[in-house]
Amino acid sequence: MKLLHVIPSLAKVKGGPTQIILETVRALRKCGVEAEIATTNDNGSELLDVPLYQCVEYEQVPVWFLPRGFLPMKEFIFSVDLTSWLQQHLKNYDLVHTHYLFSYAPTCAAAIARQQKIPYLVTPYGMLTPWALNHQRLKKQVYSLIERHNLNRAVAIHCATAEEAQDVRNFQISTPTFVVPYGVHLPAYQHQAKQKLRNLFNIPSETPVVLFLSRFHPKKRPDLLIQALSKLATLNHDFHLVLAGSGEPDYLSYLINLVSSLGLSDRTSIPGFVTGQDKDLLIQGSDMFVLPSFSENFGIAVAEAMAAGLPVIVTPDVQISPDIAEAKAGLVVEGDVDVLVDAIAQLLTSPQYRQQLGENGKRLVSRRYSWSAIASQFNGIYHSILDQQPLPKPLAVD
Repeated sequence: MKLLHVIPSLAKVKGGPTQIILETVRALRKCGVEAEIATTNDNGSELLDVPLYQCVEYEQVPVWFLPRGFLPMKEFIFSVDLTSWLQQHLKNYDLVHTHYLFSYAPTCAAAIARQQKIPYLVTPYGMLTPWALNHQRLKKQVYSLIERHNLNRAVAIHCATAEEAQDVRNFQISTPTFVVPYGVHLPAYQHQAKQKLRNLFNIPSETPVVLFLSRFHPKKRPDLLIQALSKLATLNHDFHLVLAGSGEPDYLSYLINLVSSLGLSDRTSIPGFVTGQDKDLLIQGSDMFVLPSFSENFGIAVAEAMAAGLPVIVTPDVQISPDIAEAKAGLVVEGDVDVLVDAIAQLLTSPQYRQQLGENGKRLVSRRYSWSAIASQFNGIYHSILDQQPLPKPLAVD
C-alpha cells in the first residue's frame, strides 16, 4: 500500500495539524505503511527554506514541497505547481488522505483523486464546528458548496472525537465517519524544569505558574484567562502567567495591552512561539494548563500538558473534555470569567489536588493517545478501504 497525505502547509505556526500529520506519517512508516506528504512551502508570512519538486526527508518524514502561489487569500494557499504535481503523480498512490478544509491543496487533491478514480479520505480538524463555520462566514458559505461535494464523495471521514463526527453529520454529509483520536508523544524529561523555568523568567520559587500554550487567536480566548487572573490578583492570589504562542500582530498587541492595563505585566511572561526543549521546559515547569477555547476539535496542546502530568482547565468546547472529566484529569468549566476564576483558584490553593489531577492525566494519555496504537488503527482502516470492507468496529460511527 502506498499512501499520500496532502495538507496546505507544514508551517509550525499553523499549530496542531502540522504536528499531527508529521507524527501520523512517522508512526505509519514505523508500522510498515509507505506514506508520504505533499504540501507547499508556505510558512505563514514567509516561505520554508526547503528543496522543491523532489521528495526530501523533513523531520524524518518523506515530503514533496511545491511552491506556494502569491494570491491575496493567504489562508487559501493556492499553488499551480501543486496542481500539476498531483495531476502527474497521484496515480502512483493507492490511497489519498487529505487534511484540512476550506483550503486549496485538499480541495485540489480530492478533485484529482476523483478524476483518476483513486479513493480518498478526509481529516477536517474541527473546521465544521459551529464556531469555525461562523468565522469568516461569507467565504465559507460560498466554499461550502465545493466542500460538501468533496466530503460526500470521500470514502470516509476521520474525526478526532464523537462530537466532531456529529459536526460532520450536521453539515449534511452522508459519508461514513470513524473516530480515532490524535496522538501525543511523552515529552523529553527536563531535569529540574520548575526551577529552570523560574530562573528563566525571574519567578519566585514558590509562585505557581499558569500556562497558556497555543495559537494566539480569539477563539482560544487568552483574553478571558487574562481577565480571570486579574480578578485573582485583586484577591491576593500568587501566580505567574506564561502566554506562549504566536498569532496575528494586531491580536498579540491587544493581549499585551490587556495585560498592561490590568496591571499584570510583572506577573506575565510572553516568550513567543516555542518548540522542542523550550516547549518541554514550559510544560514541565508550569503548575497548570488553561485553554478556555470557544472551539477545539481535540486540543493537542491540552493532551501534551496531560502527558507531562499538568492538571488542565478547559471549556466543554474543547472536544476531549469528556475524556478529561471522566479521567478526573482536570476541570471542565464554562467559558465565564467568574467560573474560570473559581477553577483556577482551586488549583492555585491546592498543590495536592494539582498533583492528583496531573497523575490522572498521564494515565489517560498513555492509555488512549499513544502514536503507535493510533497508527495501527489507521493501518487497519486504510486496508479496509482498499479491500472495500466495512470500517473496523468500534471505530465506525453511524
